[in-house]
Amino acid sequence: MTKFLAFDLGAESGRAVVGHLEDDRLRLEEIHRFPNGPVQVLNSLHWDVLRLWSEIKHGLGLAAKTHGNDLVSVGLDAWGVDFGLLAADDTLLGNPYHYRDRRTDGMMEEAFRLVPRTEIYERTGIQFMQLNSLYQLLAMSKANSPALHAARTFLNIPDLFNFWLSGQKANEFTIATTSQCYDPRAENWAWDLLERLGIPGRIFGQSGVEIVPPGTVLGPLRASVAEQTGCGSLHVVASAAHDTASAVVAVPTLSEDYIYTSSGTWSLMGIEVTKPIISEKSLAYNFTNEGGVAGTFRFLKNIMGLWLVQECRREWARLGRPFTYEELTQLAAEASPFGPLVSLSDSRFLPPGNMPGRIQQCCRETGQTVPQTEGQIVRCALESLALEYRLVAERLDELAGRRMPTLHIFGGGSQNQLLNQFAADATGRTVVAGPVEATAIGNVLVQALALGVVSDLSEARALVRRSFEVTTYDPRDTAAWDEAYERYLKLIN
Repeated sequence: MTKFLAFDLGAESGRAVVGHLEDDRLRLEEIHRFPNGPVQVLNSLHWDVLRLWSEIKHGLGLAAKTHGNDLVSVGLDAWGVDFGLLAADDTLLGNPYHYRDRRTDGMMEEAFRLVPRTEIYERTGIQFMQLNSLYQLLAMSKANSPALHAARTFLNIPDLFNFWLSGQKANEFTIATTSQCYDPRAENWAWDLLERLGIPGRIFGQSGVEIVPPGTVLGPLRASVAEQTGCGSLHVVASAAHDTASAVVAVPTLSEDYIYTSSGTWSLMGIEVTKPIISEKSLAYNFTNEGGVAGTFRFLKNIMGLWLVQECRREWARLGRPFTYEELTQLAAEASPFGPLVSLSDSRFLPPGNMPGRIQQCCRETGQTVPQTEGQIVRCALESLALEYRLVAERLDELAGRRMPTLHIFGGGSQNQLLNQFAADATGRTVVAGPVEATAIGNVLVQALALGVVSDLSEARALVRRSFEVTTYDPRDTAAWDEAYERYLKLIN
C-alpha cells in the first residue's frame, strides 16, 4: 500500500500525518503531535527550529515503525514569511526570528522612503504587512546584522527542513511568494528591488539555489536521517510548502464561484486565479497574490484570525483561569450579541501579550462599551472577525467581477460552529465548513500528484469530496448583521 507522510507545522503545534488511498477514499492517521510557539531570548522572539527538527525526526521514526516499507515519500508545510540563513558551509546562522518580533516596527515606512509603496506592490503583488520577509531582511540590513553579512543562502522555514531532510537546497514556489521578495510576472526574485533596499541578492539563488514548483521531488532522504530514524529510502517532496497553499488543494468544491477561508491563527480569505491581480484597486484594498498549485495564484487577504482568542485564552490561563476553546465559545454564545467591535488590522493585536486588556483598551479608546467578562471579550473578537469576512468577501466580488455565493471554511478554525454561523449571517452566503485537516490533506495530495498516484487537481478535489464530511451553514438574521456592519465600517475608517 502506497503511503505518504505529511508534516504540518503551525504556529501553535505541529503534527505528522500518514495518508493513503483505500476503497477510493483518502484515509489519514495522525501519528505524532507536538507543541510549537515563540521563544523569547532577551528582547527578541525566535522559533526553536532545532527542537522542531528533533520532533520531525521523531515523527519519521514513528512512521517507520508503524508503516515500514509502505511509506514512499515525505512532505512538509509550514507558515509563511519566516526563514533561516545559511553560511557558506551550510550551517544555520542563529535561531530564525519569529514574525511577531518587534524589530520590524517602522520597517515598512523605511522601505517606502527608499522605494515607493506603489512600486513595491507593482513588482511583488503582495499585501503590506510588517512581518513580511522583505521587512525582516530590511531590519537586519539597517542593523548591520553580522548574520546577514555572513549569509549565503535564504531558505524559508519549510525549505530549511527540506534541506536537512534531503540535502537539496531549493525555495519552493508557494512559500517563496509570501516573502514579498518575488516578482510573479518575471517569475523570479525582484533583484533590483532587493538591491535598492540594501538586501544582498546573493542569498536568493545567485549561488544556484532554484525556485521549484510544488510537487518537486527533491531526492531521497539523507542517508544519515534514514539511519537515525529507521526509515527506508523515502522521496523528499517539496509539497505546497506554504500551509495555506496545501489547504487550498483540499477545498471540496464543485464550482469556481466560491471564496475560501483557511481558518486558524490567521484567516486567509481569497480566490484561485490563473495569473496575479495587480491593480490600483487591489493595492488600495491591500490584497496579496501568493503562489498556488497547478499554475494558480491565491488572490487573498491575510486577516488576523483566531489569534485574538488564542492569546486571550493564554493570558487567562496564566492568571489561573484555564479554559478550553469549547468553553470560551460557549461563553461567547451566551453573551449579548452585537456589542463592541475591534479592527482586526490594529497593530496593537500583532504581538503576544495581554490580549484581553488590549481589546478592552481599544474599545475604550473608540468610545464603545468595554467588554468585561470572558464571554463578552471572545464574542467581540468573533463578531469582529465575521464582519471582516464580509468586508473582504465584498471586495473579492468587486475585484473578480462577480458575486460568489459560497464560502468554504477549512482548517482548525472550521470546528468553531459559532464563528461559522456568524460568517454565514454576516456575509449572507452559504458557509461550507471542513475539512478540518485540510492542510495535511493537501500536503498528502501534492505528494500523490508528484508521484503520479493522483492525476490532477480536479481528481484530488473529487477525492476530498468523497472522503471527508462537511457541514453547511445557511445565513439567517442578516438584517441585524447589516446594522453591525455599518458600525464596523465606521470603526475601521
